[in-house]
Amino acid sequence: MDFDLTKEQEMIRKEVRRFAQSEIAPVALELDENEQFSCELTQKMGEIGLFGMFVSEAYEGQAMDYISYIIAVEEIARVDGSQAATIAAGNSLGIGPLYYFGSEEQKKRYLPKLCRGEALWGFGLTEPTAGSDAGGSKTTAVRDGNAWVINGSKIFITNAASEMTLGVTVQAITGTRPSGKPEYTCFIVESGTNGFKAVPMKKKMMWRSSNTAELYFDDVRVPAKNILGKQGDGFHQMLKTLDGGRLSIGAMGLGGAQGAYDIALKYAQQREQFGQPISKFQAVAFKLADCAMEIECARNLLYKACWLRNQHRPFEKEAAMAKLYCSELMGRVANHAVQIHGGYGLMKEYDVERFYRDQKLLDIGEGTSEVQRIVISRHIGC
Repeated sequence: MDFDLTKEQEMIRKEVRRFAQSEIAPVALELDENEQFSCELTQKMGEIGLFGMFVSEAYEGQAMDYISYIIAVEEIARVDGSQAATIAAGNSLGIGPLYYFGSEEQKKRYLPKLCRGEALWGFGLTEPTAGSDAGGSKTTAVRDGNAWVINGSKIFITNAASEMTLGVTVQAITGTRPSGKPEYTCFIVESGTNGFKAVPMKKKMMWRSSNTAELYFDDVRVPAKNILGKQGDGFHQMLKTLDGGRLSIGAMGLGGAQGAYDIALKYAQQREQFGQPISKFQAVAFKLADCAMEIECARNLLYKACWLRNQHRPFEKEAAMAKLYCSELMGRVANHAVQIHGGYGLMKEYDVERFYRDQKLLDIGEGTSEVQRIVISRHIGC
């Protein structure tokens, strides 16, 4: 068993950490406070190769392994969940479906810009009445000659309404299967298509400088060539996409936990009460010891799941475990971090307040904690 990272992976961690500290940390508080998505910062992340990390060089990707990608997300999340969400969604949900299921024409048309970080892409699955029950979608697409007409809406879609958004992948009902269940197909819808409207969502508790959108489709006509893959493959494509997405959410949880822990440890070593640093008090020291232990466990679990994926072995169970554990771990660590800061931890000028808020979506996005437990229980034979 070899737990060492490669030299390339170590270099990626070092360089992304340096970028996050120098470029993201100075503006994270201001962007969060103003609910401002930064095109400039997103493009900078593209310039250092944080988009298309697992995409082949044929489409201007970085051609890296999945652990390298996860390390990059982890290091961005260590500083700011909003920018990590832009990277995670941009890769796993935006680029991923196009890369794995798109035609050669679709890949060449969209992937280079996305991999360079010049544009973003949305992943239209969740609807107002279809969250955990992804099969409860009501958006429809009806064939009309050589085109499809899409009607419906989506909600909570990351990267789908920014100035950089090039388009979205949207799942729609296209018929009924012999079993009587709906047939789902994924379509590519470019920004600016008649009848398609993307509206930014504001007043969020978390990821306030990430772009989140509501999508509306009012008789949106797209050519038949805009089908992603084959008609009827949509639900399978979405599930496969979410399997990979769970790993990136796990990386956000791990990175966020590491960031909150680092801040809490530093504060505890500097803050004095009763004549000594509070890190010397067992009540505080044990909290930090538990955090350090669980972070180590989480990193090993997540990296193993990524290793399995790299080896083209089944990883769905491990991905669900990693997503669940890392997400909930960040909640525990952020809670301890706020407690260690005392009243200061409740003030916006202290980063732990933002970490505390940003964590909650990890329990919900890309499959709730309850859904992950369903997935795991099915894999173990329950």
